[in-house]
Amino acid sequence: MIAFIRARALSWEGILAGLTIVLLVIGFVTTPSFSTAYNFQSSVANLSEKALMALPLALLILVRQIDISIASIAALSGITMSLALQAGFPLLVALVITVVVGAACGAINGFFVTIVGMPALLVTLGTLSLYRGLCYVLVGGQPVLAPDSIVAFGNNTIPGTSIPLVIIPFLVLAPIFAIVLHKTAIGRRLHAIGGNPDTARYSGVNNARITFLLFVLSGVVSALAGVIATGRSSSASPASLFGAELDCVTVVFLGGFSFLGGSGRMAGIFWAIALVIGLRSILLLNGASGDGQATAVGILLIGSLLAANLARRASMRFRDRRTRLEITKTPHFDAPESNVLA
Repeated sequence: MIAFIRARALSWEGILAGLTIVLLVIGFVTTPSFSTAYNFQSSVANLSEKALMALPLALLILVRQIDISIASIAALSGITMSLALQAGFPLLVALVITVVVGAACGAINGFFVTIVGMPALLVTLGTLSLYRGLCYVLVGGQPVLAPDSIVAFGNNTIPGTSIPLVIIPFLVLAPIFAIVLHKTAIGRRLHAIGGNPDTARYSGVNNARITFLLFVLSGVVSALAGVIATGRSSSASPASLFGAELDCVTVVFLGGFSFLGGSGRMAGIFWAIALVIGLRSILLLNGASGDGQATAVGILLIGSLLAANLARRASMRFRDRRTRLEITKTPHFDAPESNVLA
């Protein structure tokens, strides 16, 4: 038991947990308003959509892909829902239409990556602008008001607590993603694809189909994030969640998912989200602008990539050193001289 706790404490998740606790202590000591219920509620709500979108993004990065169009899909989905409601569709139908739009956007990304064979970064960089442009085409740059039910969901808390309702989708989906990734055959296939795509393919894993479905899943979850963003801001806007993909990518890499694919744990995502929430909250309460907060998040992203790179190099050096030691310690026996009878 002690060995297990020590191993966890020295893992990347343990380091993140320690950093988060230190940051929270700094916030409590230096910023009196940091510990208020209102600050907790607003800080968690502000990152709820990004935390949600980070879940499928983590799976994509695990299989050596990426989707930076998620924020644009969320904005387009929010506008779709608001326009559908204005057209007289019932709320449930409007939500179904919204999810279908998100899935279609993800399917377009998946098609160009898996069927056409284009790099995911280039594809989603293009669709990032395409989907955001469609938002402006649909509403001409003007926000579309959200219905009262969506606004209530976006701004209320769980009765008797300071926990915002908008974090519930993340709290429901995060354990599901963790179980699928770490406890099922699907998760083992994802790790196999990320570890070595060719080996996975030869083992019978359909890399293209799984990757395509991950892009569709990313679109669906982004659509849900768009609904949350619409409720929180009381309207759907073409500028909604602009730049949110930076926070999502930071959370995934900071959470320990390798940019080379094949490794990562959902527990790291949780601690990375808590760390980003705490950092942004402290900066905001001390007067930092949105640009200042984005700069800090960018530094976190670079730092996490640098740490991962250094850890990978250290691991390679350790393996090489151990291999050399094993070779040196291996006893060598001279072959006995053969006696040849004349």
